[in-house]
Formats: sequence, C-alpha cells, structure tokens
Amino acid sequence: MGEPHLTTCCKPGSLTTLRLHVNVGSPTGPAIPLLRRPLLALALLFSACGGEGAAHPSGLDYFLSADPASLDPAVSSDVQSGEVIALLFDNLVQLDPDAQLQPGLATRWEADRSGAVYTFHLRKGASFHDGRPIGAREVRASILRALDPSSKSGRQWPLFPIKGARAYAEGQARRVEGIEVPDDSTIVFTLTEPLNVFPKLLAMPVAAVAPSPTPEDFDQHPVGSGPWKFVSWLHDDAIVLAKNPRYWAGPPKEDTLRIRIIPEALTQAAEYEAGNLSVVEIPFGETRRWEQTHPNELQRRPTIRDLYIAINTTRGPLKDVRVRRALNLGTDVATVLRTAMSGRGVRSAGAIPPGILGFDSTRAPYPWDTAGARRLLKEAGYANGFSLQLWRNKRAELVQVAQSVQQDLGLLGIRVEIVERDAPSVRATVRNGQADLYLGDWYADYPDPENFTYPLFHSSNKGPGGNYAFLSDTVLDAMIVRARATTDTVEKARLSREIDARVFDLAPWIFLWFPIDLWAMQPNVVGWRIPAVFTGQRWMEARRIR
Repeated sequence: MGEPHLTTCCKPGSLTTLRLHVNVGSPTGPAIPLLRRPLLALALLFSACGGEGAAHPSGLDYFLSADPASLDPAVSSDVQSGEVIALLFDNLVQLDPDAQLQPGLATRWEADRSGAVYTFHLRKGASFHDGRPIGAREVRASILRALDPSSKSGRQWPLFPIKGARAYAEGQARRVEGIEVPDDSTIVFTLTEPLNVFPKLLAMPVAAVAPSPTPEDFDQHPVGSGPWKFVSWLHDDAIVLAKNPRYWAGPPKEDTLRIRIIPEALTQAAEYEAGNLSVVEIPFGETRRWEQTHPNELQRRPTIRDLYIAINTTRGPLKDVRVRRALNLGTDVATVLRTAMSGRGVRSAGAIPPGILGFDSTRAPYPWDTAGARRLLKEAGYANGFSLQLWRNKRAELVQVAQSVQQDLGLLGIRVEIVERDAPSVRATVRNGQADLYLGDWYADYPDPENFTYPLFHSSNKGPGGNYAFLSDTVLDAMIVRARATTDTVEKARLSREIDARVFDLAPWIFLWFPIDLWAMQPNVVGWRIPAVFTGQRWMEARRIR
C-alpha cells in the first residue's frame, strides 16, 4: 500500500471536503499504515481552508430543502422564504414554537366591541439593523409597500381584511383608509368586517416590517429588525446570519446561524450524522432506524397539518355524498399510516388538527368497512364501480399512499389511475377543477380553526383559494362566517366543532391523518424545539454546549 495523499476542496458557504487517496499495491516504496499521520492530515486541512472546521463549532447549522425565492417579506410566497424572514424581521405580533401569539414590535393590542377595529401599541427602542428607529409610521409604510400593486406579491391576502387594502393592491385606490396612525407608538386598523383571527394574520411573513425606502437589491441583501442580521447568501448553497446584539428581546445565544440548502432528505440525514447539521427532520422511511440508533436525540410533535385526498364534489359520481362516504369507508387508512408513514400520524375525523381550538377528540374516523362502502355505492347506482384519476406530485412519501388507496378502492370496483406530475402542474390542474382526486397536505399559515375551515371549505374559495373539493354548502358557509366574526372564544370553539362535524359528514375529502414530525437534535445542542408553525422557531435560545 502506497503513501496516502490529501486533496482539499474549499468553497465559500459550503462544507470543507477531505479526500484521502491511497495507492494500493504500489511497487515504489514500503507499505505505510493508512492512519499513520492523522495530525498532519488535519493540519493540512485547516491550513488549506482558513482554519474552519466543517461543523462550525462556534455557531449553529440548519438547512432548507430549497433555496428561498426571495428574502423580501412583501413578495415571499414559499415556506423557505418565510422561515428565513422570521429570523431577519419582526412583525407587530409573532408566534412562538408552540404557535402561541406573542408581542413583537407591538407590546399589546385590543379590539373594540364590534371586532372590526384593532389598536396596536408599539414598543419603544426597537430599530432596524441599520439603526433606523421603528415607529407606527414605519409599520404603516411597510404594509403599504406590501400592498403596492407593483410589488407583485402573491401573498397579499392576509392584509386584505383591512378596509381599502384590496382596492389599493388592485390599483383602484390611492390610499388605504383602514390604517390610521394617531401617534408614533399607535397604529389602528379598521377592517371591512369583524374578524377575530386578524392579529394572527399579522404574524405572517407578508406583514413583517421592512424599512422604507429599501435598496434595489433588498430581496438579496435584506435589512430587518429581527434577532438575526443578514451576512451573505450563496444561492443553492448557504445563507449566513449573525446575531443582532441590540435586539430588543436580547440577542440569540449563539453568534452565527448558517442555513444550508440541501434538497435531498437522505443527504440531510447523512450530514446530521456527520455532525454538520445541528438538527434534522427524519424521513418517514427512516423512522425505525433512527429510533434504534439515535433514541436520545429525537423530538416528536404532532403537526398543525392535514394529509388528505380532496374529492372534487362537482365531477360525475363524486357529486353524490354517498359515493364520497364510500371512498372513505373503502380506504384502509390505518394500514396505510402504519406501513407508508411508520405510524407517524393521528387518524383524522375532520380537518381541524389536535391542538387547535375546535378539535373534537371524541369523533371517530371513518372505519375500514368494505361491505358498508359497497352498500352505499349500490344505493347511489354505482354497484359496478367507475373510473377516477388521482393526482399527486412527485414527493416520495406520497407514492405508497397513492398506491395503497388505488389498491383499496380497486376492491370496490373503482378503477383509480394515478397521475404523477411536478407540483406546479398538479396545482394548476387541481385549482382548475380538472382532477377527480388530489392527494396533498395543508400546512397551517396561522394556528386557528379558521385556517382549516374558511380557505378549505367556504364556497368563495373554490379552486385557487384552497377549496380543492369545490365544496359549496350554504349552511356550512354561514357557520364559517359566524365563527370568523364572533368575539366570544367559547362560542368560536363550539361553532368550529360543529363546522368540522359537518365537513366530516359531507365527506369532501378522504380523511387520512395529521402527521407527526420527528426531528433529531445533536447532543451538544440545547434550546431548540420543533415549531408548531414554520415561522415559530427563531433560534434565539438554541446554543452549543462547549
């Protein structure tokens, strides 16, 4: 065996790579043990790459599965952008890891008796990273910027409840009459109608407060006021942040946070096991292995998320509620959950997840009852079955789910063709009402039952609004409107349970499960928890134990 030699590869923002080459069976010299000079190897490695180790022991390392589309809150429309924006920017209100609404730039807020006027009181001493102070006028300017017709934002809707906001965004008005600034520490919003969820809408990325004016390259070099300051962004590689030492709530516990772009789930897991990531999400297919090999590093949390199959209630046999119930009875959800998802889910008997106001733990899911399913199909005139198309995107964990449903419904004579396309193509088809069935999931934008009722089932949101079942039920619509408007939390909980029960009875979905997140955290990292909502983990308490 010949002498090993080192090759180092250094790339800004990426891990240092060490390649150890060995000449096997070389006739030119004596055999040398492979690990004879480890200290020399390490010395060469650090010398070549400026002395930085791969795991960056002085900071924290996170990951995203895709490069953010933009770091400008006004135009952010994807989860990846939203996660980073929550680190760089403040909102009037913010969500903590448990999805509880907390003060942000506003220390307190209240609604009037009508539920249509909200007053927010701003904290003193908050400033942007460039030193500019933040007052009510800066908040108003930021919201107007997000609503500007030229912003090309795809996520302005959380601001549309403000009186005049939609007309302003559509270029039909020159001002937003529903925003008033009585003084520099007070901002008042008047809504078009009572809406109890409005403060939670202000915790979303589009409502993050940006300075005005902003530089032309603001989406690439953002200036916020949050706990982390922007340092660099090498696209499709890494985003580097540094702690904000002057943050009003106190600085983060660590100096730096590096966010790597790693698309493949198995690569993410391998990087964690190599010590190069502080935390990692465990792929569903890897659950058992991680439970055996890393039991003390794992965290579990039920998600505020639905996995479901939307049934287009306007197409052929699917118009009949008996057929839709038969699809539910004919699907062996418990077995699919156990085999395809390693049991990481809570069976759903409605759309409102556990932990959300209005969730009813006493309602039983549809049982697996093929005899009952056949009886309903016969009553509806489809004893011999029919053909359907099930659309899904290319996410790996959905493959086995779709195949299992296809097999189960085949036993009823229902012939299911699985149509796999890229995510944009699937979304376009589903939103246009051209799919019979759609396998997908719904992530909470904000922790409220309204987020699982109004967009998903109100008739005004058919198609692009989120109602992929194209459900239209006047009784349900009226219930949803009342639940959105009431200022009585007890009444809201009661109405939400009744709404969810009616949705379950109307069967616009094949109800599957609420997924359970499983993450690992390095033994030398503390203070990080799985967030219930994607913007809820700001990495302020996380730190390495040295």
